[in-house]
Amino acid sequence: MADAEDEVVKGSEEQQQQAEEEVDLSSSPTPPEDSQPAAGRKGDAQERPAESVTTSTQGRHLLVEPTLDQFKLRKYFVLRPGTLNQAIKDVEALVNEEVDGSVLSVWLMAEVDHWNNEKERIVLITELSLLVFKYDFMMFNCDQMQRIPLNFVDRISHGTFSFPKRSLLERNGEGVRVFWDRLREPSFTSRWNPFATDFPFITFTYHPVRNISDAFTALTDVEKFREQLKDAAQKVHTLKPVPGKANGVLVLNQPIQIEAYVGFMSFLGNENKLGYCMARGNLGF
Repeated sequence: MADAEDEVVKGSEEQQQQAEEEVDLSSSPTPPEDSQPAAGRKGDAQERPAESVTTSTQGRHLLVEPTLDQFKLRKYFVLRPGTLNQAIKDVEALVNEEVDGSVLSVWLMAEVDHWNNEKERIVLITELSLLVFKYDFMMFNCDQMQRIPLNFVDRISHGTFSFPKRSLLERNGEGVRVFWDRLREPSFTSRWNPFATDFPFITFTYHPVRNISDAFTALTDVEKFREQLKDAAQKVHTLKPVPGKANGVLVLNQPIQIEAYVGFMSFLGNENKLGYCMARGNLGF
């Protein structure tokens, strides 16, 4: 009996010694060779936040300008979702197939009048006509329509804009001018009347939203518009020639002359985009 008790006491003592050894191992300091990598990892952890801050800061700087530009362009009502599609449906409903034929293409243009004023326009090229619409993109309403028979189109000029020598105005970019009565020249009264509409030509240039996406770039391409208009007009001249007029369309690459000198109102209107439907603070045009 005494021997059994001694064995139990010895066993308990051995278990206590093993427990103490395990405690000593767990509380012993890590070797120097393992502590150096740990210090390196700590240093990396201190450097990485700085790198991430720099990257995020650079990202914010890169996004500032495109965001502002897109915000400014979004002021145009034509860019609101579904607006342009609805406008195209509305103007296509006004096409008279007996007079105009089928619609060949749709374009978003800026008309430049004889006083250098820009005006937002939807333009349709049909089988027989060139249709120009003044459309209110805010109220979804067509305010004005102009029909130009393609067999009357006799000349198309394209190039940069030019003004008289003493003019204070200037205009960058290129445009296209469509003539439909080569023999008739605008009168002196019409030239000096900013509201005159009896000119035998119409001038177009690029819409300001042309760079917002590939779809709008194609929709506002003046060069492709000129080519399609020339082809459509040539075809109509062959099918329905006008008596007393030379058949065919003459295409000229030359400066587009705008006979305006001071044009304070056009400068003010073009700078503030008064010819476009866009948000203007709490007011809409």
